Amino acid sequence: MSIAKLALICLLSLPMVFSACASSGPAQAGNEPNWVSDPYARYDRQANVAAVGTGSSRDLAEKSALGNLVAIFGQSIQVDERVSLSYQEAIRSGLAAGWSENVAVDTVIATSAGMDTLVAAEIGETWHNGRGEYYAVAVLNRAKAVQLYSEMIISNQIMINNLVDIPASERDTLEGIARYNFAAMIADVTTGYANLLSVIGAPVRGLKTGDDYRLEAAEIARAIPVGLAVQNDRAGRIQGAFAKALSDLGFRSGGSNSRYMLDVNVLTSPVDIAGSPNSWTRIEVSANLSDADSASVLLPYSFNSREGHTSQPEADNRAYAAAERRINQEYADLLGGYLSQLLPRN
Repeated sequence: MSIAKLALICLLSLPMVFSACASSGPAQAGNEPNWVSDPYARYDRQANVAAVGTGSSRDLAEKSALGNLVAIFGQSIQVDERVSLSYQEAIRSGLAAGWSENVAVDTVIATSAGMDTLVAAEIGETWHNGRGEYYAVAVLNRAKAVQLYSEMIISNQIMINNLVDIPASERDTLEGIARYNFAAMIADVTTGYANLLSVIGAPVRGLKTGDDYRLEAAEIARAIPVGLAVQNDRAGRIQGAFAKALSDLGFRSGGSNSRYMLDVNVLTSPVDIAGSPNSWTRIEVSANLSDADSASVLLPYSFNSREGHTSQPEADNRAYAAAERRINQEYADLLGGYLSQLLPRN
C-alpha cells in the first residue's frame, strides 16, 4: 500500500476511531487508570508522544487532550491563520492539483495545514471518574508521524519545484510573482511539518522558508518596469504619488512600452454648493493597471472627492493635494493586497 493511500486511510479512519470509543463508552468510575496522571505509564515514551485532557463531557475531554498534544510542539508548528486558510482553499479548489503529483497526500495536507489537528494522532483511552469529570489521552505514534509528515513534505516540495521551475522569459512577470508567493505559502506550511519532525527526533534538512521565496518574489518585482501615464496632472503630484506606491512595492516605474501599464486620468470640475461662501472643486481619479499581453485590466482603482476655498484656483490646488494624500495612503496597500492574493495559473 502506498504511503499516500495510508495517509488517507489514517485521516479517514480518525472519525471511526472516535466513534468506536464512543460506542463502547469511557471506563467508568473506579480505580483511576495510571495514564491519567502520567500518559507514559501506558504509552511508551520512545514510541509515542502523548497528552491527557479533561472536560465536563467526553467530547470536551478529547478536544482538550488533542489540544494539549498540539501544545507539546509549541508555536514552532503553528501556521499563520491567513496562510492556513488560503492554503486549504487552494487545495479544495483544485488549484494545487495542477502543481502536485500526489493528490491523495494533498488532501491530507489540506486538513492539517493549520496544525490545530495532527495527522496520525488518535484518542487512546477515556475515563469518567463518576463525579462529572472526563479524561482522555491523545497519542501520536512517532513512527507513523515520521512516515506521514515526511511524505507530506515531499509532496509539498514537488509543488514548490513545479511552481518555481519556469523559463527566464516567464519569470519577470506578475505571474512569476504569483508563483513565488504561492511557493512561499506552501513553504510556510512545510516548515511546520519539518518542525514537528524535529521535535520527535527526525529533523529535515535543507528546506527553504517562506521568506526565502518572498525575497525572490521581491527580486522579480524589481525587474519589472511598470509604465505610468497620468492625464491632467498638476505639478506631477498625482504621478509622484503613484510612482512612490510602485517604488514601495519594489517595482520600477516608467517606460511607455512596458508590458504592464498604470494609466491614470484626473478630472476636475467646479461645484456649486447652495449657501456656501466658498468655491468648490470636485476631483475624480481613475487608475487602471493593465497587462498588454492579455489586453486586460488587472486592477482598477478610482475615487472622487471635493475640496473648497475662498478662491477657485486654491480649491483646485487643495483637491489635487487631497488626492495625492489619498493615493499615498491607499494605493500601495491595494496593489500589495492584489499581488499577495494573485494565484498562479495551472
